[in-house]
Amino acid sequence: MPRSRPRPEPIPLVAPWLGARERRLVAECVRSGWVSSRGRFVDEFERRFAAYCGARHGVATSSGTTALHLALLALGVGPGDDVLVPTLSFVATANAVRYVGARPVFVDSEPETWTLDPAAARRALTRRTRAIVVVHLYGHPAAMDELLALAARDGLPVVEDACQAHGSEYRGRRAGSLGTIGCFSFFANKLITTGEGGMLVTDRRDLADTARLLRDHGMSPARRYWHPRVGFNYRMTNLQAALGVAQLDRLDALVARRRRNARRYAAALAGTPAVALPPEAPWARPVPWLHTVLLRGASRRARDRVAAALARQGIETRPVFYPISALPPYRDGSRRRFPVAERLSREGLSLPSSPHLTAAQIARVCAALRAALGAR
Repeated sequence: MPRSRPRPEPIPLVAPWLGARERRLVAECVRSGWVSSRGRFVDEFERRFAAYCGARHGVATSSGTTALHLALLALGVGPGDDVLVPTLSFVATANAVRYVGARPVFVDSEPETWTLDPAAARRALTRRTRAIVVVHLYGHPAAMDELLALAARDGLPVVEDACQAHGSEYRGRRAGSLGTIGCFSFFANKLITTGEGGMLVTDRRDLADTARLLRDHGMSPARRYWHPRVGFNYRMTNLQAALGVAQLDRLDALVARRRRNARRYAAALAGTPAVALPPEAPWARPVPWLHTVLLRGASRRARDRVAAALARQGIETRPVFYPISALPPYRDGSRRRFPVAERLSREGLSLPSSPHLTAAQIARVCAALRAALGAR
């Protein structure tokens, strides 16, 4: 009886890089008993991560979503306000706008960067626009000079949703430090992780102080159990922050590995006309969160068939987000179209992106992708 072929070793989409230092610092929390939201690691993580981004203040939170929520609250955005949001993003970007009672006004992407189109944003401004949320999608920075100039014209704050863009640079400055407030996520599949968790960074002390007040039930820092405002329980634990501090020690290496992986993918997929590589503008130094390619001209169904073929080879992939404007909670009955975002969503496929991917694994992914495209 012929022997069956051994199943290939699975290649996950993303796996975090954790080691001895992460274990040691988390164990230190357990030994000390400081496992909740107080302890030395929260302050250290805030200070060091803000400094890494080039910002004066950091406020650790329970997630990237809660960081966005606190950012909008600190800026005074609320009911009756409009907030410009790219339609091509994870849904949390728009959800945070809804949390404060404001209305997300969706904007298409520019094809060169896959991020918020400044010209489309200019056309989307209303007399009720109160803020602009910019997303550095998949780690590529948005065209910040144009967007900041647009915001400055009307005195609007800019919130950077940098949840996918740790370490990415725009004209030599790190994502998150360019707008009024930058927000980050430390979910397990992000460049660095605290399991769950997030942070907002800003140069403005008043905004940082307001965010700290609101993340801790609105309790006064000078008077225990006195609550001048309604707040939230959005704190990060010392356990999570310990993991984050250990991850910061390897952040430069993580950035280098993601960029190395991007170069390997580019070399392996060179000469594959059915595949468009992710963008890298001349003024940008992106750090890919997920290495996302486009299957040129593919329908959503064809893209999904390619993903299924890779899954049969033990290779995990992920489709690009649906435009938020197409999701049931955000459909407004209009016939507005977002052609660039719709195309990117339809053709986009994220490939394995772990920092410890080997050259051989990337070659295997690319060979399987080419074979699946040939079968298509």
